[in-house]
Amino acid sequence: METPRARFYVGQPVHHRLFDYRGVVADADATFQGSDDWYETMARSKPPKDRPWYHVLVHDAEHTTYVAERNLEPDLTGEPIRHPDLGLYFDERRDGLYPRRQPSN
Repeated sequence: METPRARFYVGQPVHHRLFDYRGVVADADATFQGSDDWYETMARSKPPKDRPWYHVLVHDAEHTTYVAERNLEPDLTGEPIRHPDLGLYFDERRDGLYPRRQPSN
């Protein structure tokens, strides 16, 4: 079976279609990696588990979310994302994207 290809990539700003919030992709899973209990409680629209899911730093919030690919679209506002953990994952925004922070030696 072929691994699903992610539509979005780490550092890309995204918009949640259902809940109308913006954020930036901090990590991606090829398929759902949460628990069945979490899925039943939180994923009310029952998105497919066999497609990519994303860890998203939510704009103007302190939390992250775990979102199915079908609920995301590119954020085309061009506005920066504000999140207290942004600097842990990314360097300064360049050309509308957030390059991954490189570990220092």
